[in-house]
Amino acid sequence: MAEQQKEMSFLGHLEELRWHLVRSVTAIFIIGVVLFIFQKQVYESFLLAHRKPDFITYQLFCDFFTFLGVDSDFCNVSFKDNLISLKPTQQLMNAIWSSLILGIILSFPYILWEAWRFIAPGLTKKEASKSKGFIFIASLLFFIGIAFSFYVIAPISIHFLYNYQITDLIQNNFTMDSHIGLVTNMLLGISILFELPVLIYFLTKIGLVTPEFLKKYRKHALVVVLILAAIITPPDIASQVIVAIPILILYEISIKVSKFVIKKEQKDA
Repeated sequence: MAEQQKEMSFLGHLEELRWHLVRSVTAIFIIGVVLFIFQKQVYESFLLAHRKPDFITYQLFCDFFTFLGVDSDFCNVSFKDNLISLKPTQQLMNAIWSSLILGIILSFPYILWEAWRFIAPGLTKKEASKSKGFIFIASLLFFIGIAFSFYVIAPISIHFLYNYQITDLIQNNFTMDSHIGLVTNMLLGISILFELPVLIYFLTKIGLVTPEFLKKYRKHALVVVLILAAIITPPDIASQVIVAIPILILYEISIKVSKFVIKKEQKDA
């Protein structure tokens, strides 16, 4: 009888998880549909914004280098050719796929909330009340990562790659898939990396990570961060270094977070 109750309880949890997933997917789908309806505005104002010479990052970099008295290519940004579509279905499929990816990004706080609702019943009242801030902090870090990749990494990378040319005998003709894929991969990849303090918090809570462990393997973490930066960003050193710096800062913050968790547990004990 007890085994049957456990089995029913397990199946009940699976059913509950299924509905949390259904609601999360529904939210992504609804936002994706709205973005697909306004696809022209989404592409021109967001996904293709870095191809505009007057993009705010280019202007700021131009003003900065001008202030230093240094000539900069950011003062003469230009993209001569339009992106090309090679297949009849390419624009349609790209619009659908991009809408879904942006739907995931915009619905991230709701997905976290659904995850918290699934976990919350297993927490004590004290743990549940303290964990509510998790949604806000994780969402804040995620969108800081989005803003950082959109306003810093993407424009620098696109400016570099569009102007890189081995010889005049080779002409750059980029497809829309390659450009949109570059932007969305950077948005998602960097924003996920910005969740490092949250990840370390939970790993410390379950005893898999300690502050001493993080300090001991700080140099190894540097290598891993540089590798991840090289994977996420285009192969130019400037973008990789710019990505690596905030991630290393977040790593140091994660050590502080891990210390806080350990001290709190020792105090409660």
